[in-house]
Amino acid sequence: MAEKTPKQFGFTMPAEWEKHSSVWLAWPYDDTTFPNRVKKIEKLYCEIIKALWESEEIELLVLSNSRKKIEKILKNEDIDFKKISFHETDYGDVWTRDYAPIFLINRKEKKLGWIKAEYNAYGKGTDLYYKPLLKDDAVFNNISPMGQKFNLDMVLEGGSIETNGEGILITTRQCLLNPNRNPYLNKNQIEENLKNYLGVNKIIWLQQGLTNDHTDGHIDNLVKFVSPDKVLCCYEDNPQDENYEILKNNFEILSKEPFEIIKLPMPHMRYENGTKAPISYANFYIGNRIVLVPTYSDQNDEKALKIIQSYFPNRKVVGIDCQDLIYGSGTIHCMTQQQPVI
Repeated sequence: MAEKTPKQFGFTMPAEWEKHSSVWLAWPYDDTTFPNRVKKIEKLYCEIIKALWESEEIELLVLSNSRKKIEKILKNEDIDFKKISFHETDYGDVWTRDYAPIFLINRKEKKLGWIKAEYNAYGKGTDLYYKPLLKDDAVFNNISPMGQKFNLDMVLEGGSIETNGEGILITTRQCLLNPNRNPYLNKNQIEENLKNYLGVNKIIWLQQGLTNDHTDGHIDNLVKFVSPDKVLCCYEDNPQDENYEILKNNFEILSKEPFEIIKLPMPHMRYENGTKAPISYANFYIGNRIVLVPTYSDQNDEKALKIIQSYFPNRKVVGIDCQDLIYGSGTIHCMTQQQPVI
C-alpha cells in the first residue's frame, strides 16, 4: 500500500512572505565555488547574517571542526551567536535552497512538515566540477530538522518552484522536464508529485530560464510572487540582449493568468572572462522584517529596489552587492531556505 502524501495529511507549502521561525544557510569555504573570493564571500555572509538575525533565527551549516574559526569571524563582526544554531556536517555547496528541506505546514493541526526530495547536482553529477556536490543529497538525512518528514522520489530543487501559498505554483519546462533530472517521469507524473507533495492545485509552466544559468531554468531568477494575486516578472527592454526573447515569452505566458503581472527590470553583468552572468533582481529573499535583494552596481539597482519595496511596505528592503557572490552561480534566494512558523 502506498504511503499517504503530504496533501492527504493536510500539508501545503506556504508562501515565502508568511512568518518564518528560521532560515537555513551554509557557510562558504570552497575556493572552487568562489575562486580567489572566499574571504570576500565570508565578509558578505557576515553582512547577510547581520541583516537576518534580527528578523529570524539562523540555522547555519558549518564543516565539522570549523565552528570555532567561524565563531571568531562572526565575533569580529559584532554578530550575536544567541540566534544562530550551528550544525556541523559535511557539505559541498552553499546553495541550501536546492538541497535543504522544502518545508510544509498543516494549518488546521498546526504541524510542521518537510520534504526530502532527491538532489543530483542539477543533473550534472558526472562533471568534475559538480561531482563533489552530490554529497549534499545526504545532508538533511543526517541533520533531520523538526517536523514530519516526507520522502519524494524525484529530483526537485527549491529554486525551481515558486508558489503563492494558495494553490498556484510556477516552474519551467527547461528545468523540471530536463531528462538529466527525472528521466523516468513524464510531465503528468511530475505534476502529480508537485500537487500531492506541495499541496498545489495549478501549475504554470514557463519555457526556460536565463542564459548561462547552470540550473537549467530555475524559476527564482525569473518570477516572484509578492502576494497571492501579484507576481513580479523579470523583463528585458533591450531586444539585442540574450535574455530578451526568453523573458518576453515568459511574460506573455503569465499575462494569460488571473493575477497582476509587474515588470521587474534586469541587471547586466559579465564575468571577468566576458561571459554573461545569469543575474536578476527576482532572486531576493523575503524575511519576517526585511527583504534582501541582490544588487550589482547596475543602473537598474535603485529602480528594482523601489519596485520591490512598494510591495513590502512593512518590511525593510536591503540591497546586497552580489557581484562576487554570483561567481558561485547563485545569489540571495539560492543561499537561503526558510523554515515556517506553525
